Amino acid sequence: MKVLIANRGEIAIRIMRTCRELGFTSVAVYSDTDQNALHTRYADEAIHIGPTRAADSYQNIGSLLEASSQIGADAIHPGYGFLSENPHFGSAVEEAGMIFIGPSPESMAVFGDKLSARKAARESGLSVLPGPDQLLSKDRQDQAIPPELSFPVLVKAAAGGGGKGIRLARNEQELQEVVGLAQEEALAAFGDGSIYLEPLVVKARHIEVQILGDGRGGVLAFGERECSIQRRHQKLIEEAPAPNLSPAEREYITWAATALGKATSYRSLGTVEFLMDEDRRFFFIEVNPRIQVEHPVTEMVTGIDLIREQLLLATTGELQLDQNAIQLRGAAIEARVLAEDPEADFLPTSGEISYLKEPGGPGIRIDSSLYQGMKISADYDSLIAKIISWGPNRQTAIQRLRRGIKEYQIGGVKTDLAFLAKILESHPYLDGRITTSFLDDHRIEQDVPCEEVTRDAAIAAALHIHKQQEESKGGNTSSVDLWRQTAWKEQIRSGSSL
Repeated sequence: MKVLIANRGEIAIRIMRTCRELGFTSVAVYSDTDQNALHTRYADEAIHIGPTRAADSYQNIGSLLEASSQIGADAIHPGYGFLSENPHFGSAVEEAGMIFIGPSPESMAVFGDKLSARKAARESGLSVLPGPDQLLSKDRQDQAIPPELSFPVLVKAAAGGGGKGIRLARNEQELQEVVGLAQEEALAAFGDGSIYLEPLVVKARHIEVQILGDGRGGVLAFGERECSIQRRHQKLIEEAPAPNLSPAEREYITWAATALGKATSYRSLGTVEFLMDEDRRFFFIEVNPRIQVEHPVTEMVTGIDLIREQLLLATTGELQLDQNAIQLRGAAIEARVLAEDPEADFLPTSGEISYLKEPGGPGIRIDSSLYQGMKISADYDSLIAKIISWGPNRQTAIQRLRRGIKEYQIGGVKTDLAFLAKILESHPYLDGRITTSFLDDHRIEQDVPCEEVTRDAAIAAALHIHKQQEESKGGNTSSVDLWRQTAWKEQIRSGSSL
């Protein structure tokens, strides 16, 4: 079985690892920028698909199908983002005689559009947030909210996910201002600028359930995840199980997610997402018909490789597990490492990884595509790695994640590591008092550098930069000599002996 992964970065490597364990041949695709990317190097085979711009490469259906044909792929896995929720892509893959490792095109058409997903959920007996099941006019002028809604409201992209194409409007004037912005962002991210209105649930919790369906009404549930720590509607920290849920609440959302999957004959992995309001009522908001960024926390508490189950289902047509085999143990937390500057309103950063030291030890997992010397650009999503912890309980998982973040050293690019550490140290987070407005309600002080690079890290970074400079000049200063010079200067600065 030869599987082409129509994606890049850490998720491409994550899928390739399971392919390798199953004996499947993995094929990487890469743009001009990603010629030397880690996923390109890790794959069994690799093929170029176009220029840097995603629309010309990773979102270009024609280029991907041509590459699949050239390399003789039997199946395509879309990962997340890019074309992962595009029903036209799924249909094109199947029409070309290959296996699409994801939901059926019919399911993606329903759940890839949030308004049709609301209708399907309502018909399956789930509670849905109020609001009209219709798109906003493409005319940016004279927008008004329908009588069943009141401000504040969210302007949301009907297609895609990941927090893209979402804007908050507190009044009529803001609504006029943000409609165009939401449309433009949605069009750039998903190739579809359709938007709609949804009420803002204040002090909400964002809780989701992982499912896997066989396309014939068989659906497995793998527990829930808490995803309420968000920045501009994009998740930063996720955990499983969700803290402070009663057994009855947990049973309800599991039932609701499973019922929706069965009613729609859902196939492959999917995530059913809910908001829980201050009165602890659950409302369906959407289905993400793909693998999620935060899937590792579910894997850590179940001990099940979700990608493996997805691949085997796609190739055999049968679920390999039954519900009784899915047992949750302990707690897991994931933190997203972003090439962003929290001190500059999370502006994306770029540069070259001059030093890299990833954490380890009990209960720590790293999903990453980083390597020393790698160039980070702003051409794609700012997610560069994920650090996941597991512990027999939530407290231990938090302690291990805090340790792991402090061990994580990335030189040359500004990241959100220190910001993540501060969230994990805050009393509300430790108590499980989490809502989607957490970062608005609790000030996260930035009193430490974003990377606590040690002396050895600074020396290694200096060596790396010097080597590049010498190579460009044709110089021959040895790395050992430079280490001695750098270490000697550090000795004088610190007053210590080597």
